[in-house]
Order: sequence, then structure tokens, then C-alpha cells
Amino acid sequence: MQAEVVGLRAQTERQDYLIAELRHALYGKRSDQLDPDDRQLAFEDLETAVAECEAAGDALAARNADGSAKRPVAKRNLGHLPDHLPRIEEVIAPKHKVCSCGCTEMVKIGEDRSERLDIAPARFQVIVTVRPRYACCRCDAGVVQADTPNWLIEGGLPTDGTLAHVAVSKYADHLPHYRRGGVDLDRSTLATWCGKVGFHLAPVVDRMLVHLKRSTRLFMDETRAPVLDPGAGETKTGYLWALTRDDRGWGGGDPPAVVFTYAPGRHGSHAMNILTGFDGILQVDCYTGYDALAEHRRVGVAPLTLAHCWAHSRRKLHDIYQKDGSEIAAEGLRRIARIYKIEASVRGCSPRNAWPFAERHPPRCSPTSASG
Repeated sequence: MQAEVVGLRAQTERQDYLIAELRHALYGKRSDQLDPDDRQLAFEDLETAVAECEAAGDALAARNADGSAKRPVAKRNLGHLPDHLPRIEEVIAPKHKVCSCGCTEMVKIGEDRSERLDIAPARFQVIVTVRPRYACCRCDAGVVQADTPNWLIEGGLPTDGTLAHVAVSKYADHLPHYRRGGVDLDRSTLATWCGKVGFHLAPVVDRMLVHLKRSTRLFMDETRAPVLDPGAGETKTGYLWALTRDDRGWGGGDPPAVVFTYAPGRHGSHAMNILTGFDGILQVDCYTGYDALAEHRRVGVAPLTLAHCWAHSRRKLHDIYQKDGSEIAAEGLRRIARIYKIEASVRGCSPRNAWPFAERHPPRCSPTSASG
């Protein structure tokens, strides 16, 4: 009867565990209601996308124009820079102040001034670009003036440093535009800047993805990303697919890199679209969505070799051991720990020198310290 009681208790604990997992799957938090501040994010994203499309249209029009076409007219500055900000003037003078009549005594008759917002660490400042105009004092042949430098936003307020700061604050530090302080800039203006930055960075990201897919081995994983759904008044679930290369563990020469690609779902078809052109080894977790890659490999559509992750296998054993102290799970953890010890001793070595190095220098860490 005591043995039966112990068995029933174990069964009850197991059932309680499964019920808790089921409740979390059915009733766990899936989306958040949007408060008025969060709704501003939707407007920011829309205006950013519109600005990116406008930048693409301007670039296409410039490519289609003939050589005689003039530079696009600079747009009016959207805003006024506060007077209390320090001004740093940079004067751009013509390289040759020589009139067509041969006179070298040209005199300054005026100048054009344009202001852009620049950001130095922990402070704002204004870069004032001064372009003096020179004219001949003997004839009326014309005026000489230096050309306007090439800026990411022609005639706009921000410098390249400001655009980088705004983009990093928005997408890396997760600081919404409407919460920015220091200088009174309209949220719509900041969203437009981000759209322009996105357009100019898109070719860089595309090129990074091309270089990554030339590698022999890559990692891939997907993670949830809450996406605004203004029509429903709440968020929906999107996915960021990360494609990564990091060969430092075995002394590879390629630099580490990662490219994130957004997709509305988690289906394996999204992975296949991202990996088009890659024919090496792909290391993934045990998510069944990647099984389609292996199936297509058998019919020759996408010649990929899938390699699975020890850390994910170890995690399952760890969960079982934490739940009921299973000796089988403990033995699995010990064996994986021994593998991790060998890995720690050869990390950073080339494949040719890794194993002799491990034999000459046995690992010093204990089995329990190799936790993955």
C-alpha cells in the first residue's frame, strides 16, 4: 500500500505539472491592450514606412533622370532649432575663386547658411554650414560658390550622427519617438528620419544576408515579436528570424554576424525563403517547423544539412531532473557535462589543432560547472 501511495503521488504530481502547462498554453498572456501612448507607436511605424517609400521613389526618379537633370530641390526644414544650442560653423569655400574673365580678385558678396541638428555624446549641438558666394569686381560674369555637401536628407535638419542616434534609440534602446527629450522635435519628423535611414540601410542588410549564406555553417532561430494591430486595438504576434554566423569557437576567419528578418508567422516556409541560396550546415533547435528543410533536402529542393543543439536537449533533461530527481536524467546531464568539458578545452582552436590540444591540456573544470 505504501508503494502504491508513492506511485499515486508521483502520478498526481505529473498530472499537476501537465495541467499547469495546459493552462498556460490555453490562458497564458498572448497580447496586450494598447493604452493611448502605445497607440502612438502605430503612427510612428506608419510614418516611418511612408518616409522609406518616399526615399525609394526619390532614388528611382534620380536614376531615371538624364545627366542634364539638376539635383532635387532641397525640401524646407521641418522645424526650428532652438537658439540656446551651441553653433559650430563649417565654412565651405570654392576651390578656385577665378572669374571667367581671368580676374583673380573676386570679392565675397554674400553667403548661404543652413543648419542641421547634430548629437555629440550627452549633448545636442548645431552644425552651421556656411557657403560664401564670390563675384568678380571687374565684370558680371557670374558668381562662384561651393556645392552643397551630400547629405542623407537633402535640406534636412539632421546630421548623419543624429540619424544614427535616433535609429539606435528607437530600435535598439526601444525609446519611442514621442518620449524623446532634450530638443522639441515633432514625432512625425523623427519617424520620417527613421524611414529615410531604413531606406539607405536596406542594401547593407541585403548584402550582409548574401555574405552570410556563403558560409558553410549557420545558426537559425525565431523569436516572438509583438506587432501593433491598430484595427483590433491590441497587439498580434509576429516573428523575427535570426540567421547567425559565429566561427570564433573553432578559430574560423569569418567575422561574426547576425541578420534579423521579420515574418508574420512561424511556418517553416519562412525559413526556406530566407535560406534561399544556402547549401551548408544549419544548426537549429528541435522546432518541427525546420523539418520541412530536411524533407526538401531529400527531394533536392534545398540541399541543407540540419544539426540540432545540445543545449536544447539538455534543457529537457534538466526540467525532468528538477521535477522528480530522475537518475536517468541525471546521467544524461553528466554525460553532456563531459562533452562540454572537452568543448571548453578546445574552444578557439582550429579543427586541425583542437583534439591534440585537448589531449595535451586536459580540462580543469568540474562536471557540474559545465552547465551549457
